Amino acid sequence: MQSPAINQAMDILKLIRQVTEGQDDVPVKLAKIIRIIAEQMKADAAACYVAVDDSYLELFASYGFNGDVTHKVTLRYGEGLVGEVAKNNRSLSATDAWAHPKFSYKPELGEEEYKSFLGVPLTRWSRSIGVLTLQNKEVHEYSRLETDILETIAMVLSEVLVSEEMTEYKKTLIKERGIATRERIKGLSLSKGYGIGNAVVHRRRQSVTKIFAEDKEKELQRLETAHRQMNEDLDKKFTSTKLGIGEHVDILDAYRMFAKDKGWYKKIEDNVKSGLTAEAAVERAYEDMWNRLSGTNDSYLKERLHDLRDVADRLQSYLSGDFKNRDEVKNWKDIVVVAQTMGPADLMDYDYHKIRGLIIEDGTPTMHVAIVAKALSIPVIAKIKGIFEEIKTGELIAVDGNDSYVYINPLPAVQEKFKAKIAEKEKLQARLAELKKLPAKTLDGVRIGLYINVGLAFDFDYIEATNCDGIGLYRTEIPFMASDVMPNVEQQMAYYKELMDRAGNKKVIFRSLDVGSDKLLPYWSNMSEENPAIGWRSIRITLDRRAILRKQVRAFLRAAEGKELNVMFPMISDLSEFEEAKETLLIELEKEKRRGGAVPSKVNVGLMIEVPSVVFQLEDILKQADFISIGTNDLAQFTFACDRGNPRLTERYDVLSSPFLKLMGEIVAKADAAGVYCSVCGEMASNPIEAMALIGLGYRNLSSSGASYGRVKSMIRSVNVEEVSDYVKSLLKSQKRTLRPQLMAYAYDHGIEIY
Repeated sequence: MQSPAINQAMDILKLIRQVTEGQDDVPVKLAKIIRIIAEQMKADAAACYVAVDDSYLELFASYGFNGDVTHKVTLRYGEGLVGEVAKNNRSLSATDAWAHPKFSYKPELGEEEYKSFLGVPLTRWSRSIGVLTLQNKEVHEYSRLETDILETIAMVLSEVLVSEEMTEYKKTLIKERGIATRERIKGLSLSKGYGIGNAVVHRRRQSVTKIFAEDKEKELQRLETAHRQMNEDLDKKFTSTKLGIGEHVDILDAYRMFAKDKGWYKKIEDNVKSGLTAEAAVERAYEDMWNRLSGTNDSYLKERLHDLRDVADRLQSYLSGDFKNRDEVKNWKDIVVVAQTMGPADLMDYDYHKIRGLIIEDGTPTMHVAIVAKALSIPVIAKIKGIFEEIKTGELIAVDGNDSYVYINPLPAVQEKFKAKIAEKEKLQARLAELKKLPAKTLDGVRIGLYINVGLAFDFDYIEATNCDGIGLYRTEIPFMASDVMPNVEQQMAYYKELMDRAGNKKVIFRSLDVGSDKLLPYWSNMSEENPAIGWRSIRITLDRRAILRKQVRAFLRAAEGKELNVMFPMISDLSEFEEAKETLLIELEKEKRRGGAVPSKVNVGLMIEVPSVVFQLEDILKQADFISIGTNDLAQFTFACDRGNPRLTERYDVLSSPFLKLMGEIVAKADAAGVYCSVCGEMASNPIEAMALIGLGYRNLSSSGASYGRVKSMIRSVNVEEVSDYVKSLLKSQKRTLRPQLMAYAYDHGIEIY
């Protein structure tokens, strides 16, 4: 039996469908649709607001208000009740709108007579693209039934707003207002490089045009078939050698966990049983989850919402059959993938050898697909609102990941410049390959220890490919995050031994479990925090749950049988934490010896310098530590009180500023004075210009990402340590916000390779 909300919404949508299938132009269609909604919902007024740029909503159609207000009323996101709905992407009702603290009066609208208000978001890919509202002249408390009906109608109206017809209408408005169309667009670079190719708009999801099921059993069968086929195909990708043995498996395991989640699938089944089609049921299940969790401050839950969005979209593509329709792409040599958002598994749908660039409208440096693309040397640009709807499949697109620009249908002269830059990059890659046989030694003969950071299975390939000095950081949390349950000692030992075997006699530094903040484990609960980055995370967790640390240490000791073992503890905030962690390791070492187990030939214990407080205790810490490694990502975040995952702050603070460089110089000076091995394993060591500054400060051991190794080595072999040291130290008195321009100019003037 179908719910009352489904029955009433079905009647309204039949009338709306008649309008959308008519020959009227867009303004007339929208006006008719809003009138139908108001009359059928017994409302005195209704309105449809549409997002027109990054921060504003514009009234596109109304009923019951002044007759000449269309396109004359605008609201900022967060302004008034309408702006609040758009900002939070969540429905809002008020029995007396004028008494609501968020109410904003718009005299041109003529809403003086209206009291009650109901607004629901019009969403696309989890983002608000508009707001649909109802208002009544009397004080009225909107029921859950009325909200459900309007939210169901909003699903269909959202598809109307992103239709090609509406897109062309908005472009016409822009042209009429004298706003130039975009040909070169500035974004945020997530991965450097240059690329040019035909645009492939990533799985532009089929519109959910049919909301209500005619045959529930048939819909359930369609759902079951699509769900099974999706998971079978994902399983094949996991065992495929398309991107190298084991590549992407660790990241994709978490993705697959969502695809097979029984609770989520049951919600979809229940929606079908209530009368929705399979497609509408998937969308409603996601929206319900979004409404419940999108307001959380827990970064882990927010990331899981993105994962769930990706899985829901993938299931939609299997229901529609859209996942098969990529024949035209197969014949293209060079492609640029354009997506509003995408998951890491989605990148595997394409032949990555053909991908010349990736554009993600909603993207951050920490999102999984950006990390994977960077590892594959694919330039990535993000944070260009509206580009997903603007670009069409087949258009020629050029991506400049160095200066963060996207060119749509670039002029021949621009194309030639890109081809020249790409040719330069290919020559550089050939040169970097030759560096494998050469030592990481500066022009004046100073040997720099150059290591790599690893975490994913495919990172291990860089050990042979780069001929590096060793592993400066092994992120042990990846196997924990990829597993449905806590890995036992034997499973952990297998992970660690595989790396030790691949490394041979080269140095390997293990970092103990570093979870919390944005890296929570799926099988741990009750970890929600308002400030997770400075909350219960990393060593704080493993010291409180000591059994976890003991098991991991045991696995380290057994995996390093007969070899030198180097273990460092992350997020140490004071000396006592390091003493506790070190004592735990040494106790486990004695236990292994007593039980007659094989143990490492030598054990070195160190810590990561990430929290500024330990710098004030560094002399005492260095008396007990065998080595230290600076995690510049967190150290910079805490020094500047700057959330490194916040895109608004991405370019506000710079590690190449006098305060941070002074801090880095103080650390290495104290380590050298104590005769303690000191390295940098954070992002600074992966950027040639920043690594050059580190060498100038006195650092002689760097650990970069595998993809950046060759560029850093090229810089090392073209720099004179004595000269760059004098120059860097001369800059430390500067009060400028960043010293990057001066350091770049120095590198160019002295022929230092900082590609």
